Amino acid sequence: MKTNFSMKISEHSLMEFKGVTKVYGTGSAAMPALKGIDLRIGRGEFVAVMGPSGSGKSTCMNLLGCLDTPSKGIYLFEGVDVGKLSRDRRALLRRHYLGFVFQGFNLLNRTSALENVELPLVYRGIAAHERRESALRALDAVGLKQWGTHTPGELSGGQQQRVAIARAIVTDPKVLLADEPTGNLDSARSREIMEMLSAFNREYGITIVLVTHDADMAAYAKRIIRFLDGIIDTDEENGKMI
Repeated sequence: MKTNFSMKISEHSLMEFKGVTKVYGTGSAAMPALKGIDLRIGRGEFVAVMGPSGSGKSTCMNLLGCLDTPSKGIYLFEGVDVGKLSRDRRALLRRHYLGFVFQGFNLLNRTSALENVELPLVYRGIAAHERRESALRALDAVGLKQWGTHTPGELSGGQQQRVAIARAIVTDPKVLLADEPTGNLDSARSREIMEMLSAFNREYGITIVLVTHDADMAAYAKRIIRFLDGIIDTDEENGKMI
């Protein structure tokens, strides 16, 4: 990936937690969301993160996505200590290395699908012609090239999530972080989305971290991590991967 964001890249695991703790609040109101987590995610993995509400899985996702920093411990992204980066540097890391897909799609309602996909490239300062070509390729990759002029209101829920995925991959990220990406979809559309994510992982080597409550969706992952009460309860290869 061509980028003007200079980080000293090493041969470490892609993402690694070393004794990571996250506490929200202070004093008597302090609430530990993560309690000394050790975790390694390698390049090209497809990992599902599961657990009940309040188990720590969403906090884990926020830390992996550089949306927050540990209270204690170390988070390394390709050997770089994320906790020592300034807010601006973390924003650059997200912009150049990470893609996000959310349950709620988060598309701009009055903006075409193509323009929604272009948006991350606008933030990078990419020229208009190059943005348009990249966005069209990303829409083509999710099967929506002919729908580029349509606004989100003119698309089905499944199509909107495909646009959101195109927006996430248009920057050629190393990691795709998907937070309940099928939560607003029916079972058929959910399977389509998961098959698409599996194909991106398999064919392009994009590392995928999926947060989900749905065991049927987690079955697409190669590895399943289950959180409980702020710790990793189980971390196993998925022997029944779809």
